[in-house]
Amino acid sequence: MGYKKAEEILPAEIIKLIQQYVDGQTIYIPRKAQNRKEWGTDTDIRQELKHRNDRIYADYLAGTRISELAIRYCLSAKSIQHIIRKMKTADLRAAAK
Repeated sequence: MGYKKAEEILPAEIIKLIQQYVDGQTIYIPRKAQNRKEWGTDTDIRQELKHRNDRIYADYLAGTRISELAIRYCLSAKSIQHIIRKMKTADLRAAAK
């Protein structure tokens, strides 16, 4: 996200109105609700994290200890436990169907 100069995109009267509230400060103007995107939709990060989590779970099922997984994947033991719990829940739901 880059910054734009207000003078280049806003009419002078709107700038004067905004200056009544925030004179010389940087502000963030959020997107309209219909233009918002979910996290990770513009990159492959969701697929990368799913692939990593699948590997973590497979390693866990193969007998790798949580402390070893934490070191291998540079995550805390709590994060590894959370991933494993989430994957187990997904497995149980899939098996129940």
